[in-house]
Amino acid sequence: MSRSRLVESSLTVAVAALLIAGAVAIFIVPKLRAAETPQAATPIAATVSVKPASSRGFSNAAIINRESDGHYWTLADVDGTGVKFMIDTGASTVAITYRDAQRMGLKPEELDFKWEIRTAGGIVHGAAVTLHKIRIGRVEVQDVEAMVLHEGLEQSLLGMTFLGELYSYEFRKSQLIIRQ
Repeated sequence: MSRSRLVESSLTVAVAALLIAGAVAIFIVPKLRAAETPQAATPIAATVSVKPASSRGFSNAAIINRESDGHYWTLADVDGTGVKFMIDTGASTVAITYRDAQRMGLKPEELDFKWEIRTAGGIVHGAAVTLHKIRIGRVEVQDVEAMVLHEGLEQSLLGMTFLGELYSYEFRKSQLIIRQ
């Protein structure tokens, strides 16, 4: 390779490296700094607002606000019992704590916890149940498959067996909009 081509090639690599470093400094570093800000580990009150019926033709919609811990929490009516859920698009099913199952009258002491479930915290055992309805605001899904976890779950999770039955769900800024 000639000396001029070597200098030209080196210059191209240097310019590309400067562009990448600049993009990292402008776009990524501020987000990393914002993520380092400690969040208070305080109890969270779930909030849901109901979209007006005239909004874009969706009469069955609800807005769930992102809470200070960065998660989306909601209070849902599950077969007549209020249950606080964390929305979890990474959960393949709705997961119910043993305590919430007791409150809903599912009699978890009589359930068969035969299913092995792999979680980030390890393997736990669950019992399959079908919830007659889960309602958030005007959004209601019937016959939702769920798992009651015997242990290893501090908060009930609203997973894809509910979310997958919706017409749509979308994240917009600090809100999750669910539509039926």
